[in-house]
Amino acid sequence: MKKDLRNLDEEFDRLASAATLCDVCPGMSGRSAVLSRFNGNLNPRAFFIAEAPGRQGADRTRRPFYGDKSGENFERFLESVGLNREDIFITNTVLCSPRSETGANRKPLISEIRNCADFLKHTLLLLNPEVVVTLGAVALDATRGLDPHEIKLKTGAGKVHHWNNRLLVPLYHPSPQVIAATRNLEQQLADFAAVGKAVAATRLEGRG
Repeated sequence: MKKDLRNLDEEFDRLASAATLCDVCPGMSGRSAVLSRFNGNLNPRAFFIAEAPGRQGADRTRRPFYGDKSGENFERFLESVGLNREDIFITNTVLCSPRSETGANRKPLISEIRNCADFLKHTLLLLNPEVVVTLGAVALDATRGLDPHEIKLKTGAGKVHHWNNRLLVPLYHPSPQVIAATRNLEQQLADFAAVGKAVAATRLEGRG
């Protein structure tokens, strides 16, 4: 799929600037959106959607899944299917880091997800990837707001689904907490193989 990369660069930079200026969510006061060229390739082989920037990861480094244990796990999973950060783009359902009153990470509120939905929608439309990968239930739920589907994380993880004229691969979040309690390292590595299959399928069809 050919893209006008010069116009793409300009349009993405405008979108990122708009995200930086956004101050709609009261609970995000003092935070800034993690959306820039650091998010990855604007012509990605796979487009990843996660939950929100973590306190020790993206909110600190300005790079999604970078600088904490979740980021280390994520890079290991990427390498397992022959991908690296230069091949992909990563964004979040909520672009600013949600924190509790104690300063700890918390799940984004429904209102925060809704407030950020247009940024996710516009980023997806602009980059127009053939393969979308969701990391965790919050990210998978967010895709339903873009184009409705009935895919559930529990039954759909590690499988390639057709969605919104794209291939969608739901995965569990690569955080240490999820790996310890819900989906262990071996299971997540096995799930991640579906990402490689989806990327290979688009190449065979001449789409990616």
